[in-house]
Amino acid sequence: MRVGARNQLKGTVTAITRGDVMAQIKFAIPAESTMGSVITVESLDEMELKIGDEVLLFVKAIHVLPVKEA
Repeated sequence: MRVGARNQLKGTVTAITRGDVMAQIKFAIPAESTMGSVITVESLDEMELKIGDEVLLFVKAIHVLPVKEA
């Protein structure tokens, strides 16, 4: 599969909080950091994600807002 996102990290699923429609997933990433994502429950089920799974995380932002502090 080809994707347009250029920023990617390897991560390990550490937690899944499942709602009625959406699911929140937490990942451990390099440099002892964490990252989260929210996807539909349908996507979660299709990917069969579970705690401990290793995944590639693609990061793509459509907006970048610069803020200059005074």
